[in-house]
Parts: sequence; C-alpha cells; structure tokens
Amino acid sequence: MDSNLFIGIIVLVMSVVIHELSHGYVATIWGDMTPRLQGRLTLNPIKHLDLMGSFIVPVITMTLGAGIFGWAKPVVINPHNFRDRRWGEFWTAIAGPISNILIAVLFAMILRFFADSLPKTFNLFSLIVVYTNITLAIFNLMPIPPLDGSKILFTLFPKVFDRIRDKLERYFFVFLFIFAFFLWNFLSPIINKVVLWLI
Repeated sequence: MDSNLFIGIIVLVMSVVIHELSHGYVATIWGDMTPRLQGRLTLNPIKHLDLMGSFIVPVITMTLGAGIFGWAKPVVINPHNFRDRRWGEFWTAIAGPISNILIAVLFAMILRFFADSLPKTFNLFSLIVVYTNITLAIFNLMPIPPLDGSKILFTLFPKVFDRIRDKLERYFFVFLFIFAFFLWNFLSPIINKVVLWLI
C-alpha cells in the first residue's frame, strides 16, 4: 500500500472517530444518554468504525483521484431526550464538523509556525490532517441527508419537514455517488483554497 494512502487512512480514522465522539458528547450535554449507553463516548476506533465508510470507500476515492473522505458508524441519538429538542439537535449535529475544523486549525498552525524545525514526515502528516479534516467538515456541512448539514438545516424548519428528511436519507448512497463523481470537482478547489489559507 502506498505510504501516503496508508497515512491518509490513519488520519481519516482518527478524524471520523473524533467527529462521532463529538456528536455523542454534545448529545449527552443536552440530556440524551443514548451515546453513553451504547459505549460511543470513547476514542476506541473499534466502537466507531464502519468497514465500508472507514476503509473501502476512502481507498476507492483516493485511488480514483477523488480525494479522501469516508464516514464512521453514526452515533445514534434520541432527540426526544434533549432538554430543548431544536437546539439539542442543532448543536449535536454541528459538533462533528466543528471538531474537524478545530483539528485542521491546530495542525495548520503547527505547519505555519514550526514547519522549518519539524521533520518532513511530520509536516506531511500534518498537511494530510489539515486537508482531510477540512474535507470532512465541508462534506458533512452539505445540506444532503443524512449529513450534518441537513440536520442543521432541518432544525430551522417546522417538525413537519422531518418526514421529508427521513425519506431523503434513504437515498444516501445515491447522494454519495453524485458527490464523489460530480460535486467533487466543484468542491475540491474550495477545499484547496481553504487549506492553503490556513497553512
């Protein structure tokens, strides 16, 4: 396996685990103990990873030149347990992308201020961390069910629209295919500009 691909998979695994852990942790803050009861408040990757989304899809997309992205097993939440359902859902949904942005900013600052004094291998690792996490953040913020962006968007709508969201979520793999092979060419330059701006 190519070394960059191997590093990319490791970084993606780390990033999606933190992403899902953030969802679970914020859900508990708002009163839903479901993630805790399911053992999802952990950094143990075995509890979070999905064979298709965490390994197979990233290898395929990188091999095809469509960047590296994937997903972990979504943290299950019960919004009825939230003290405030609307804001509980909103902050739980946005917590994942925010965690990816914070990781990207942290490693971008390391590159910006300390790159000359660090090993090239670590700089490459840091660059992959920044790129992967910005990609995950932007990808997950897209308003396509069941991505976080759709959950954030639908919290602003009356609950009657939840039925529409539920129906759209059934076609996730169709949306994923469209993203990977059509929208990626549009988003890739945006991701590259954000990464360059950060570092």
